[in-house]
Amino acid sequence: MKYVLFYESADDFRPKVPLYIEAHRVLWKKFHEGQTLLLIGPFMDAPAGGAMGVFTTREAAEAFVREDPFVLHGLVASWTIREWHEVLLAPL
Repeated sequence: MKYVLFYESADDFRPKVPLYIEAHRVLWKKFHEGQTLLLIGPFMDAPAGGAMGVFTTREAAEAFVREDPFVLHGLVASWTIREWHEVLLAPL
């Protein structure tokens, strides 16, 4: 089982991104090196932004949200975590 974290961006997130992007990158590198973050990135087809990350545990996804500068500084309007069953790499 995997856990997908979805972010919806705040209306005024774009001007704030340069202020917090490096701290955000440090955080996702920490989780990736700890092997609990598998994929992360923004959606590129929506002017409102948004992003997602795929985690190995719900606890890791929740910890990421608690520490993320984008959440702490209001770049994220809302977030959700959904349990996801990966079928290509998971045993059937």
